[in-house]
Amino acid sequence: MGNKSSKLPPQDLESLIKETYFDRREIKQWYRGFHKDCPSGELDERSFAEIYKQFFPFGDPSSFSKHVFKVFDTDRNGRINFKEFLSALSVTSRGKLDEKLKWAFQLYDIDDDGTITYDEMLTIVRSIYLMSGTIVKLPEDENTPEKRVSKIFAAMDKDKNSSLDFDEFVEGSKKDPTIVQALSLYDGLV
Repeated sequence: MGNKSSKLPPQDLESLIKETYFDRREIKQWYRGFHKDCPSGELDERSFAEIYKQFFPFGDPSSFSKHVFKVFDTDRNGRINFKEFLSALSVTSRGKLDEKLKWAFQLYDIDDDGTITYDEMLTIVRSIYLMSGTIVKLPEDENTPEKRVSKIFAAMDKDKNSSLDFDEFVEGSKKDPTIVQALSLYDGLV
């Protein structure tokens, strides 16, 4: 899918119709836009960060976009092709709650060891706060990343081992929808 063709091959289109929540027209539209912005057929981390800056002009999305890029780049080659882009977009914008939670877990589990530590979550939450800038007014008990993460861990870390496994994360996220809302960046775009 990394070819320089301006037209999506029919077999790739059919595959994406089956694998995503987008229809034929939407996939073609996303493909045209992707190839307009990425004529090479791939998006590197710097370009990805530039896209985030357009969505968050009042904050600094560079750290958050770096972490999101890692989750989009499923083959870990340092570039996002159209299939990777659309698959992630499909989950984050239209996926079922369980799919979004799996995707979010991958985002927070920075070292890919199957658990989210306090420090990993703090890294992501800090990047979200930086990205949001001063536009979002937060309650007193969440007005710093440390307070927010401490609150999340107090609610989610049932076995009090200072890390969250996938089940704890899912159960806690279902009780705190703001965890998943952070992923809904693209909802209004599709």
